[in-house]
This record gives sequence, C-alpha cells and structure tokens, in this order.
Amino acid sequence: MRLHRNLVFGVVDGLQMIFNEGIYASKAVEQILKRDKRWGSRDRGFIAETVYDIVRWKRLYSEIAEVKEPFSRANFFRLFAVWAVLRGISLPDWKQLEDTPTRRIKGRFDELSKIRIYRESIPDWLDEIGVTSMGENKWNKEIHALNQLAPVVLRTNILKTSVPYLKKRLYDEGIDADTVKGYPHALQLKERANVFATEAFKEGLFEVQDASSQLVSPFLDVSPGQRVVDACAGAGGKSLHLAALMENKGQLIALDIYANKLHELKRRAKRNGAHNLETRLIDSTKVIKKLHNKADRVLIDAPCTGLGVLKRNPDTKWKLSPEFLEKITQTQKELLRDYSKMVKDGGKMVYATCSILPQENSKQVEGFLKSEEGKTFSLVKEQHIFAHSSGYDGFYMALLQKTEVPKETSKEK
Repeated sequence: MRLHRNLVFGVVDGLQMIFNEGIYASKAVEQILKRDKRWGSRDRGFIAETVYDIVRWKRLYSEIAEVKEPFSRANFFRLFAVWAVLRGISLPDWKQLEDTPTRRIKGRFDELSKIRIYRESIPDWLDEIGVTSMGENKWNKEIHALNQLAPVVLRTNILKTSVPYLKKRLYDEGIDADTVKGYPHALQLKERANVFATEAFKEGLFEVQDASSQLVSPFLDVSPGQRVVDACAGAGGKSLHLAALMENKGQLIALDIYANKLHELKRRAKRNGAHNLETRLIDSTKVIKKLHNKADRVLIDAPCTGLGVLKRNPDTKWKLSPEFLEKITQTQKELLRDYSKMVKDGGKMVYATCSILPQENSKQVEGFLKSEEGKTFSLVKEQHIFAHSSGYDGFYMALLQKTEVPKETSKEK
C-alpha cells in the first residue's frame, strides 16, 4: 500500500481536532472529508478508518510511540507511524516519519498486548469499574468485542417499503446487504458503503440504526392509536421506529431539551413519511406536567456513558471520567422519577440505555421501584444486550407497567 501525503496529513489534522481541540471524532472526520472534492471513496475511507483506528488504540499506540498528551503535531505522526508499521505498511521517506524504529514497535506491541489496559487501550479507572461491575471474565470478553469495527446495519422503514424490496433496491444501486436473523426490519451491509448517497435513502426507505438499537422500540409494545411519548428523543432514531410500529396512527410526542435535535427529527420524519409525530421542546417543567398520567406508553432512552457503543464512538473512552459516570447516574435517576409521571394507570414504560454497566441499568430500575414515584410500577421484563454475545452494540432495556387503579364504586348510604 502506497501512502499519499495529503491523506496522511488529513489523518493527522483529524487527530489534532479530536485530541487537542475536543471535537467529537464523527464531526472531525466529517469536516476533514469536506476539504478535497477530488478524494474518491477509497481515499475518504482511508482517512476515516485510520483516524478511528488511531483513536481506538490511542493508549496502546502512544505507549509504543513513547509520547504523552498533550500531543504535538510530531507526536501525531509518531502515532501514525505505529499504526502503519503494525499493519505492515512501508513508510515513505518523509521527514515527519524518519527514524521510525520499526523493529522496536513490533516488539513493544507483543510485550504490551499481554496487559489488558494496553491490549484493549482503555483508561485505568474504566478497567477497574468494568472488572468490579461485570467480573473479570465478562469484562474481558465485552471490552474486546467493543473494540471491533461496528457493522453497518439499516432499519427498513415499513411505512414505505418491505425488507425484500429494500434489499433489491440497494442491490440495484450497487450495495449488497443481508437480512439479520432475529431482527425483522434489519439489513446488514456486506461491505461498507456510503448509503446516504443512495436514492433509496433519499426516498426515506431506511435509516441507519444498529441492530441492538432496533430492539428498543418494539420492546415498548406499542399499538396503532395510542398516545406514545419518546421522552429523550434526540434526533429521533427510535421515534421514527415507533411511528412505523404505530402505522402512523395515534399520537407520538417526541420530547427533548435540545431544539437542534428536534429540528433534525422533523426533517427526518418528513423524509420517512411519519405523520403522527410531533416534537415538543422541554424548555420548562410545564411541558412534562401537562402530560402527567396522559401517556399509554413512555420511552426513556436515557443519556448515559455510551459504553455500549464504543465500536462506533471509540473517542468516548477518552472523553469519559469517573465524575461523569457519577453525574449521569444521578441524571438517570431523576429522569426516571420525573418522566414516569407521564404514564397513565395501566400504561407501560421502557427505560433504556446504550451502556453495559449495571449502575446505569438494572440498579437504576431497582432504585426506581423502591422510590415513592416507582411504587405503583412493576418490572415486566428486562434485557441485557452485550456486544460479545450479540455482535452488535451493548444495550439495556427494562419494560415496566403502572398498576391499574380500580375506580372506586360509590357506597349506598
């Protein structure tokens, strides 16, 4: 493989944005790829995949390269050199890459790969929490699985099409995809491709959504005609799935504290043909209070550490901290207690996260059920999804039901 200077410089610039400027990896890569319209799909793929690889293995590579944060531009070239050598790529005769100790890199890799914090490239504190929360054996399997590249999975928009038709449409546009057993609306790409450029996407026939994430909306057990609230809708991947499951009948209310995310959801809903969906910005406590005891179903897809989606967001490892974990678990507790008040008697609620830690998942539900707000709820079922057993993102879902309060009959005097 021959390295091209402008592509390697693009990778280094991306790493600078992520590690020194605090920009999310997805946004940094998006900005870099807009720089040169002459770059083809292979060039763009090289930049994106190399940036993500170096971000994913930052701790291992920086230990091998003997560089420490804050990284200088020379340090980023050293990290790139480690990446290239470990893949058997010949380094060009550039001054930025001169004196790269090829043999020492391979030797250090073999040596450090025996130690989990380097082998899986994770912070000490995260490794300690993983072992404490999940046990040595399960944590070993899970963190290894979360360091693998995520597959591209699509969710068929059943408001507009069927899985067989979508599969054919994609094939006609040069994209080969397979159905996924156990995921009725999913198609998994055989090779990575820019699906957003397809006519099928522009027509709203699918959304990109991991297979594990596709299990959350059906878990809520919605029916056409119900009033359903997606309490932490964000840009609305699960809201759109709910709209499809409701067959566009009933009322679907998407709530969020960020107006820009709801604006994006409106745009996506129009493309998807989701007509029963309305967005409401949570700009005061009144928004929630107006819905107290009004919803048949409530989805709380809670903000979390995102540890279950490290496959696609490897920079999360480096942005998280023990303090953030403590803060987010408190937020989750408050959301459960506040948003559960929207569920009507006999209604159901799903609490979900894209985390694998019990303190964000089952322990939150246990705490809620013991609280004043949770005493009228019971746990119907829960599902723990781990990357090492599913091959997809790590997720947690709990279905809770609110007790039907019998109406008091008037006593004869």
